[in-house]
Amino acid sequence: MSPMMFPKMLSSHGEGWDWLMKVHPSVTKMFWMYVVPMSLVPPAMMLYAWSAYHETVNLPTIGRQMMMGIAVLFYVTELVAVPVMARIIQQLGDVIDARPSYQDAFTLAAVAPTPLWIAPVAFFAPSLLFNVAVAILALFAVGVLIYQGVNRVFHMGDDDGHALLLWGSVLAAGLCAWVVMMLLTFVALGWAVG
Repeated sequence: MSPMMFPKMLSSHGEGWDWLMKVHPSVTKMFWMYVVPMSLVPPAMMLYAWSAYHETVNLPTIGRQMMMGIAVLFYVTELVAVPVMARIIQQLGDVIDARPSYQDAFTLAAVAPTPLWIAPVAFFAPSLLFNVAVAILALFAVGVLIYQGVNRVFHMGDDDGHALLLWGSVLAAGLCAWVVMMLLTFVALGWAVG
């Protein structure tokens, strides 16, 4: 998938999303060629931030092996979250009597978290304020991607009230999944420190 499609996916229902729905990648291809490599970015950046800043910033003192374990746990959680979210997205379609294929729901579940996968690249800058701003911007972009994607995957119009209801439901489910991943990471970190 071309990175040049994301600005188009953020700005319109057409172009990027239409292209993706026309290409219609299989679940297997989307998982192995997109989800697996993109999911590597956050744990890799966590490891980078730990190795670059753990002595200069007031981070908990944990060993390299423990930090690797936390990064692997986070990576596996990301990989599990995408197919689970795809199933949830498919089930949420029942609310509005629209049921996309699992393949279409998986495409939405795989594309929507892209800004959150890319945002940790900001860890190269050792500024907490900058990283928080990037995370907030990424969450906003995820919301836009979900809104645009829901309209494509469920074949809805802009003025359809069901689209807004479904967008809110998918966004809430996605935020819950994100919070669970963050909690697992913090629990693992707390366990490692304690």
